[in-house]
Parts: sequence; structure tokens; C-alpha cells
Amino acid sequence: MPMLRKVLSTHVGQPTSDGAGVRLIRVFGGPGIERFDPFLMLDEFGSVNPDDYIAGFPPHPHRGFETVTYMLEGRMRHEDHMGNVGLLGSGGVQWMTAARGVIHSEMPEQEEGEMRGFQLWLNLPAKAKLGDASYRDIPPADIPRLQTAQGVTVVVIAGEFDDGEVQQTGVVQRPDTEPLYLDLHLPAGASVSPSVPEGHRPLLYVYEGSVTVSGHADSIGAGQLVRLSEQGALSLTSTAGCRVLLIAGKPLNEPIVQYGPFVMNTREEIEQAMRDFHANRLTA
Repeated sequence: MPMLRKVLSTHVGQPTSDGAGVRLIRVFGGPGIERFDPFLMLDEFGSVNPDDYIAGFPPHPHRGFETVTYMLEGRMRHEDHMGNVGLLGSGGVQWMTAARGVIHSEMPEQEEGEMRGFQLWLNLPAKAKLGDASYRDIPPADIPRLQTAQGVTVVVIAGEFDDGEVQQTGVVQRPDTEPLYLDLHLPAGASVSPSVPEGHRPLLYVYEGSVTVSGHADSIGAGQLVRLSEQGALSLTSTAGCRVLLIAGKPLNEPIVQYGPFVMNTREEIEQAMRDFHANRLTA
């Protein structure tokens, strides 16, 4: 019998608002983020009420990490100081590396209908925190999507999906943190066993239905995140069907100091980021 990954902890997100009043669920982020290294935050947003999202995220700064926005439904326009303009639509991904500094906005391109998706913050190693910023807008047609023999739909955003029968490289590959980002849709009664590199820290977030992790008695329901151990095989089963994000990355094991939109390794670096921002040289 192969060793199975263990459920180390279970977390439930908290309602909050960000930007100019966008209502969302902060799945994790804030105190204790070292447990999720190299990931810093995961937000879930979803509403059919325009009042919950219409104000969007006016121009704001970032330094020291990457943001990954995955849109399930809706349209959001990105603009940044580098001159990039992108329309993030249903099924698309925006991958932005803030590094030394980005000032950008994310504003809804709709006044009605559902706005639903996720934003993940991925840390950068100390050596890359003051590197060049970049932005990539990835339309759904460019994101690999496959179906396993059991009918499980897999959207491969980053890393590589491998269940021993099917292999598919994702649209994004990143050094140092080597992220794996999969959106798994399990029909009723289906199972899937995605490979996760040894030593990577896996997180599982159920956003519809419920799923069972092999070796763990309790099922994981919608709105729950579990942190898994860093060694062993992983097998997921859903009795009634589910949709779940599997996110894994190689821990950086570096100090994390965060102040709002700035994530560095020391307090002095945070203070420098604030000085740079107020002096209009964050992106210089």
C-alpha cells in the first residue's frame, strides 16, 4: 500500500470586502500564512448582485509576489502602468508578476449577471522580488482541458496533470515555487488520482459539492479548504459530484513580512516599498 497524503488542517473562509467594496470570501490569508507557503492568499468571489462587485478594484499597487485570477463567470478589465490592457472573461486566467512593482486596476465589464472566480497570491523568492514586472492574459482556448476515463474534467492552469494514464502540461510553468493549479470537476461516483510532486505543499478547496480524500474519513464540503501533507499519493472521490481546486507548490521557506499589497522578507523592505510608493517610484 502506498503512503497516502494526510489532511493536516481544515479551514473555512471568512466574508470580507476588498478594493472599492467588492464582497468576497477570504479562503485564507493574513496571520499564519507560513502554513500555506508558497501561497499567500486565496479569495473566492461570486455574486449575481451587481452591488457586490460593480465598484471593482480601482488603481492599486503590488510588490513582491504574483497574482493569479481565474474567472469562472463574468468579465473583468485589467489595466496597468506598463500599458497592458486585458479583458478577463469566463474561463480565462490573468497571471501577473508584480515583482518590483505594479500599479493596476481590475474593473467589471458588466452591470448585471454573475461575477464568479478566484484570486490566488503566489509568493516570489527573495532573489526575484525586485525583478521585472510582467502580465499575461490567457484566454480559455489556450488553457488545456481534458477528460479522464472516469469522466473527470481537468482544467490544467499551471504545472502538470498526471494520473498515471493521462499527462497534460499546463499553460503556465514557474521556477522556484513550481506551482500546480488544477480545476477538477468530478461527476457523481467518480475518482481521480492526480500526482503531486513530493515535498510540494498541496491545498484542496471545494467550491461545489463534496469530496473524500483517501485515508480521511470525513468528506470535505463546499467552502472548505484542507491542507495536505507533503508526501504520499492523493486520491479523490465524490459520491454526488463536486468541483474542486487542487493547488500545490514548493515551499520557499523564507521569512514572510506582509503589509497590505506588499510582501517582502523583512520589515525594512516593507518600509522601503511604502517609501517608494509614496514617492511614485514603486515601478521605477
